[in-house]
Amino acid sequence: MQKRIIYIITLLLTALSACSRHTDEALLTRYVDPRIGSGGHGHVFVGASVPFGMVQLGPTSITQEWDWCSGYHENESSVIGFSHTHLSGTGIGDLFDITVMPVTGEVTYARGTLEDSESGLWSMADRTREVAEAGYYAVPLTRYGIEAEMTATERVGMHRYTFPQGEEAAIVIDLENGGCWDRATETYMEAEGDRRIVGYRRSRGWAADQWVYFVAELSRPFTSFTLHGKKDMYGRAELGTLPEGTLLMKVALSAVSIDGARMAMEAELPGWDFDATRKAARTAWNKELRRICIATDNERTKRIFYTAMFHAMIAPALFSDVDGHYRGADGNIYQSDTPHYTNFSLWDTYRAKQPLMTLIQEERAAHFVNSMLDICDQQGRLPVWHLWGNETNCMVGDPAIPVVADAIVKGIEGVDHERAFEAIKKTAATSERGKGLRHQYGYIPCNLMNEAVAYDMEYALADGAAAEAAKALGREEDQEHFTRMSHSYRTYFDGQSGFIRGVDDKGEFRTPFKPYYASHRNDDYCEGNAWQYTWLVPHDMEGYVAMFGGKEHCIARLDSLFLAPSALEGDPSPDISGMIGQYVHGNEPSHHILYLYALLGQPHKTARWVREVMDTQYRDEADGLSGNEDMGQMSAWYILSALGLYEVEPASGRYWLGSPIIDHAELEVEGGTFTIQVINNSDDTPYIKSVKLNGNPYTLPYITHEEIVKGGLLVIEMSSELGAKS
Repeated sequence: MQKRIIYIITLLLTALSACSRHTDEALLTRYVDPRIGSGGHGHVFVGASVPFGMVQLGPTSITQEWDWCSGYHENESSVIGFSHTHLSGTGIGDLFDITVMPVTGEVTYARGTLEDSESGLWSMADRTREVAEAGYYAVPLTRYGIEAEMTATERVGMHRYTFPQGEEAAIVIDLENGGCWDRATETYMEAEGDRRIVGYRRSRGWAADQWVYFVAELSRPFTSFTLHGKKDMYGRAELGTLPEGTLLMKVALSAVSIDGARMAMEAELPGWDFDATRKAARTAWNKELRRICIATDNERTKRIFYTAMFHAMIAPALFSDVDGHYRGADGNIYQSDTPHYTNFSLWDTYRAKQPLMTLIQEERAAHFVNSMLDICDQQGRLPVWHLWGNETNCMVGDPAIPVVADAIVKGIEGVDHERAFEAIKKTAATSERGKGLRHQYGYIPCNLMNEAVAYDMEYALADGAAAEAAKALGREEDQEHFTRMSHSYRTYFDGQSGFIRGVDDKGEFRTPFKPYYASHRNDDYCEGNAWQYTWLVPHDMEGYVAMFGGKEHCIARLDSLFLAPSALEGDPSPDISGMIGQYVHGNEPSHHILYLYALLGQPHKTARWVREVMDTQYRDEADGLSGNEDMGQMSAWYILSALGLYEVEPASGRYWLGSPIIDHAELEVEGGTFTIQVINNSDDTPYIKSVKLNGNPYTLPYITHEEIVKGGLLVIEMSSELGAKS
């Protein structure tokens, strides 16, 4: 007993020390390493930004292959310039807009090639001297001998370049870039006086019609400004020799107009204090990182956790100007009283990222949902994958519906719940993207549409979320309709094999059946196979268990997922990575599966697998993610799992208990602070023995959103005993 009291006192003192809100600006940002996930298939952005900002300022490489989607990869250090927009963790590339390259001497105005060291603007970067922090990035450019540094505000990127003494310095603004990802369709830039350059870049790529306006200002006058290259898409500002060798530059962005960019510059960065701007960016990150303050003796866990927090808050990206104007999904200009956002990777983020935001970013979560409702008004349905104001229709299903429904169920303030539900109904009723077939047959026949099973199952999951929203609003008829539609997946269930399989328009299973087969060209599934999609039913586990013939049979089938060989047939997507048997942690359709054991009454198996994934598939190194970061989803899974919570059923408002790996956590929530205290936590004690909420014994296997956001104390005692709390 005495040892137990000493342990608890020590734990509380550690928590008080680790979670104190003192003014040390490096308190939590010191644990952030933006390069985690920059190797392998992580595809993370490396550069300078502030939370949810419009600007992501960092290096863009010559190489534009799949693993270079963010413009950066640990395996190759070329730099064509420093672009002001980047994606983080996506499986497709785009953006890289308004690229700036400091140069000395003559250059070729084109991208160039790695095989020809004299071509283009590019330089190799000296990664041995690179510095990547939250809100700051620096690297030497070896070709020119230039030290490059950058930081940012929400809409403005700030550069500091130190040129070699005696060299003729110049700045080149590149509006061509894009490489294989997009092409510029219209560009313009001109000098205003001898310190300012204004212009815009219109392009077509993954985003079909992207507009980026800019205003660039230099701290020193340029002697001339000339246009070069293909269609005058390169502008060179000559600076001569700089007495102190240092140049500052600011670039403000807008998707609306040059005047919008000008307003951003005036509002956010009127001065020239680089170090103060860097400090402000670091402070902004610390403010958001402190929304979850953890205590643990494991330094590796802190680095992974806070880097995950950092990655989870790069996107969605601010899309409106300081006066509220933004470019709508229909190309028209609108004005909003609240911030408008873009870059919604919803097929990925509806699973964990958006539920995390409802806990620790409720005000922004409302802005995200309201942005989606505006998009619905402008394009006729909720977004699928919205990129810089453009609908890409990337991925399957209606992934915005679970997010909007979740806001209704959780009563998120600042969202008109009736308007939100009408957007859900409007979106579900459209005939696009296979829903016409679904309305006709009751499911999507596999011989009439590629990826039919994946589309239909995601629609069914969204319908389940819509039913929860209808229930919360007291709409019984809508609840019955969406509940019925959410069962469409049952058509695909083959009781004999225990798999979800494609069914044609005659009601016959597709043959031959190959459960290990995966192909993005001709398949019933999307970035997966029958093994993973068999478990995409978190919204109807009770009904699913009945189809298996009982819980015992369902659990046995689930067990087999982890025992199957990690083999793939066909032409599988590289997104299918991070495999344990046929469980695929590197891609989103698997992310809820480990927690199904908790729903099925075997939380010890959830604990076992969740601990293994956190330990083996998240590392504090460049190749530290088992798959694409996907705009924060991979990180959000870790954050919630490390806390011991996960929202398995979309729009349920329930977070199922897993296996926390932290000793103490404080979450900033609407009602104040929600504290999680974990007793007897270690690698050898992964199972939950008992739970208390606000001092009272707690026996439910989940905790509700309502309980968490009120604030309070959740005490979880861990054990080494198998199935301690089942």
